[in-house]
Amino acid sequence: MSVTPNNLTDILEIPRDRAEKWAAPLTAACSHYGIITPLQVAAFIAQIGHESGRLRYVRELGGHDYLDKYDTGQLAARLGNTPADDDDGQFYRGRGLIMVTGHDNYKRCGLALGLDLLNHPELLEQPEHAAMSAAWFWDLHHLNQLADVGDMRGITRIINGGYNGLGDRLSLYAKALEVLS
Repeated sequence: MSVTPNNLTDILEIPRDRAEKWAAPLTAACSHYGIITPLQVAAFIAQIGHESGRLRYVRELGGHDYLDKYDTGQLAARLGNTPADDDDGQFYRGRGLIMVTGHDNYKRCGLALGLDLLNHPELLEQPEHAAMSAAWFWDLHHLNQLADVGDMRGITRIINGGYNGLGDRLSLYAKALEVLS
């Protein structure tokens, strides 16, 4: 299933030029990772639409103080960030349409996409890599299975770690189902 600029404009209510920028990379990513049914594509677009602020952000917002949370404690250890290098939080901040975060996730994603993300994390800010990294994450966590049964809560929990923005995600999902049907 192709993701068209019209689909993106109608679902996410975004300007046409932004929709045109993202349609081809999203189509390629969905095709590559088997996100192909209307239910799967609708769930995927709803989630990336929310996570990226309607395809506006591919880099986690926040200054040094905010990103320090990735440099120490259990979160840093879970992400594979090195406490001795207090710039890991800045360097491996969330990037892509589903924010890949932390040294170990950049390493896994880079291996999957054939990119040197450990030395060039900014590559995930390019549309083709931002879209492909989101589809990689989707596939890694078997989110098509949840999309096939309409489990947006389950998908949100895996992507977000909780249910932040669930209402917006559900609203986008309903709109996507309407547009893609």
